Amino acid sequence: MFEAIGEFFISTWSRIVGVFETINVFSSILDVALLALLFYAVLRLVRDSRAEQLLKGLLFLFLGYMVALLLNLKAVSFVLQLLFGNALILLVVIFQPELRRILERMGHSRIRFSPLNAQEETIRNTKKAIDAVCEAGKTLQSKKMGALIVFERKTMLGDVAATGTVLDADCSPELVGNLFFNKAPLHDGAVIIREGRVLSAGCILPLTDNLALSSELGTRHRAAVGISENSDAVVVVISEETGALSLAVAGTLRRDYTPESLQAALEVYLLPQDGEQTTPAKLFKHIKNISKGGKNNG
Repeated sequence: MFEAIGEFFISTWSRIVGVFETINVFSSILDVALLALLFYAVLRLVRDSRAEQLLKGLLFLFLGYMVALLLNLKAVSFVLQLLFGNALILLVVIFQPELRRILERMGHSRIRFSPLNAQEETIRNTKKAIDAVCEAGKTLQSKKMGALIVFERKTMLGDVAATGTVLDADCSPELVGNLFFNKAPLHDGAVIIREGRVLSAGCILPLTDNLALSSELGTRHRAAVGISENSDAVVVVISEETGALSLAVAGTLRRDYTPESLQAALEVYLLPQDGEQTTPAKLFKHIKNISKGGKNNG
């Protein structure tokens, strides 16, 4: 018995040593490094667009497939097996815009390392951007010049930003005002603000299919609601006809803000609030004493 156990361990150890002897250390390290770099590039690309949500959906489908196998759910397993059997074609179809962009960026992309105080810098830039948008909003409102400003949050809007002109500029009242000046070339599109900086201007946003919206609302307001339905963005709209300030969040449009109430709302949505999740109820409780703040679209 002991001889058999001894022979088993000797045989197992011999196999392990044999595996390590066949490994070329340099090529193995290079192989793993290149694979890691590929995964990093894909994850970085996905993180920069709404494709992140699609990737999460595919992950949930895969977990469902694993559960179906464990519970011996033959019908569900069969359907999901067919789905994942054509996973390569499915991924190419779903992520076609992202795959095209990553191929276009090859050869001139750079890896940027964030400083240790990146979060503090983002908060400062976001505060500055809120002030700039509200200050510019006063001028645009008085002159009845339309505006559509999207504050990006967790859902990255790189695919939307790519439809416009990339600026990556400091946010200031003068820049925002100039972008929406009615004779400026980019005034018809939306401005995307990421981490307190103007990422892109003249962007095209998806329109909402919500038939319950007021017929008084034009394309800007419907685009604001549309992007807020497809992401967690906070969208500021200035009406060209009336000069009214509106805010779209999570598919809900609230109108008739003053610059003061708009600033209060943006600060609650975009700045850290002691770890508490911001909801519309908390927001409007926070600004209830500010005149004309947030009338529902009705």
